[in-house]
Amino acid sequence: MKIRSAEFIVSNTDVSKCPSEPLPEYAFIGRSNVGKSSLINMLTERKHLAKISGRPGKTQLINHFRINENWFLVDLPGYGYARTSKKDKAAFQKLIHRYFRERRQLISAFLLVDIRHEPQPIDLEFMEWLTGQQVPFAIIFTKSDKLKPGAVERRTGEYLQAMRAAGWEDVPPYFVTSSLKGEGKDEVLGYIDGINRSFREAAWGTPQ
Repeated sequence: MKIRSAEFIVSNTDVSKCPSEPLPEYAFIGRSNVGKSSLINMLTERKHLAKISGRPGKTQLINHFRINENWFLVDLPGYGYARTSKKDKAAFQKLIHRYFRERRQLISAFLLVDIRHEPQPIDLEFMEWLTGQQVPFAIIFTKSDKLKPGAVERRTGEYLQAMRAAGWEDVPPYFVTSSLKGEGKDEVLGYIDGINRSFREAAWGTPQ
């Protein structure tokens, strides 16, 4: 898939005010400082589409970007930032949970995981929650350039093993990415493109 256009549409804290257009929607979420904004900019080939901050927990809104005029990329608030107040954490959690429960246009979530770290309980718990809500998702391992190839393979294997140990029979699709090197861009976009084609075929009876 070639990204021909990427346009910021709206930021808000109210799910009911998200765009009403019946376009397929893909939500990107992960722990704070996982490299979400850098990944979004890499995928869309726009350096400043998503704002990058050195301060974890910067994204606090639901941010919609219309891509190629036919699907939405959604940047959701990060979770797990220790310095966020309990009140703010509760508000973010409520916002995120309501989005996943109510957003009918949502086709799939992408759960971002920092590949430098061993499997984190908070990530595994969120995967379980998404599954319980019947939200399809794929995993995106970020910052692969920070590790040697052998370590990258070992880390992904550790996560898959942890998921199987938790009872997963079939692990979700996963991608290894580096925003710095552009690694994984074609694979992630190709995955989205394949789903979009199926979506359009189901809606209109013919691939577009």
